[in-house]
Amino acid sequence: MAGTVTGLRRSVTGEPCGLNCREQGVQAKPTVWCWGVSRLLSTLLLAALVLPGGARASDTEGALRLTSRLMVDSNAPRDFHGPETPAPLADLALSVLAAADGRITGESLQLVGRYELGGRKYARYTSEDVLVQAGALEGSMALGTQAGLGLEGRAKDRRGGSRDYSDLGADAFLEYVPDVRLALRIRAGAHRFVYRPDSRANFGGSEVGFLGRYRFDRRHSLSVFGEYGGRRYGVEARPPPERQGLSLGRRQDGALSAGATYTYRGPLALGLTYTFQEISSNSFGETVLRHRLSGSVGLKLPWNVTALAQGALGLSRYPDGIYLSPEIILVEEDEGQNALSLKLARPVNAHLDLELSYSLYGTRLPRNELSYLRQVAGVGLTWRM
Repeated sequence: MAGTVTGLRRSVTGEPCGLNCREQGVQAKPTVWCWGVSRLLSTLLLAALVLPGGARASDTEGALRLTSRLMVDSNAPRDFHGPETPAPLADLALSVLAAADGRITGESLQLVGRYELGGRKYARYTSEDVLVQAGALEGSMALGTQAGLGLEGRAKDRRGGSRDYSDLGADAFLEYVPDVRLALRIRAGAHRFVYRPDSRANFGGSEVGFLGRYRFDRRHSLSVFGEYGGRRYGVEARPPPERQGLSLGRRQDGALSAGATYTYRGPLALGLTYTFQEISSNSFGETVLRHRLSGSVGLKLPWNVTALAQGALGLSRYPDGIYLSPEIILVEEDEGQNALSLKLARPVNAHLDLELSYSLYGTRLPRNELSYLRQVAGVGLTWRM
């Protein structure tokens, strides 16, 4: 049987954002810079400050956010359980997330950056305590009135718990924006992933991707996206059971993803996304196909309360079956399968919000009689500047 599962353990990720990186709006990515990425981003910042059209004739903007939340987590270890493996005990946790973002826009140059730092401390499962950093910096230069060229660096670093990893990437991109309705971007770059508990999951490779957005009017828009990456591992590919002893060379995967997003902005904010992902591998048990439908809705309620609801349904198929191995599949904080979350926020004053949140994650592995269920409820405060 095949299709990798973290032993009997669920894993977290690449979000595009970190420990609750989308903040219940959480596909993002918290971070530590490698030397190469740091040098690239420093170069972009220097260029924005000294080149014509740079910061001397620029507009700047930025924001800072700090969130603290007290939570009850029904499955802190993120374990699968079955008839002979009882579910873990509920645990109390404190999480803190700090996020900063900024933008410098000149006559022909633009620099955009973000950084997040988050931590989570458990009362019972202290081995699941975690510290996550993530950040990205993007610099772009206008080529006339409709095109632009730029560089982007991004990194995420997670320490603690069972998902201890670093995820680094850098891209060059070309944009085409003929008018306010249409925007196109193509990119090419490199990706490096390091999983510290088990080096067999480490990989590096190149990636290409595209993003297109069409705005029908001020309320309706449609985006399409796609990405392909070739991943090279440092371990031998696993042969199928009937061909044991056969050497297939080093493991190589192809990661393809594509999808579309519809958004509506009016009396309420609505988003609906379909994503297809295929990871094809020459190593037995590592090939997987996924379909995922996710949606979100945000609206204003009486008493100045804002509600945000999110849901996702996922369908995965493993051509080789489910293969239980110590390697991992990294997904975003939404657990990568079926998920439902609700968040209510009410301002206390101009800078402080009171928040209540609840999330439910679940999936089943029918061939192995294993199931996964996690519920997280919390109350917190968010300060903004």
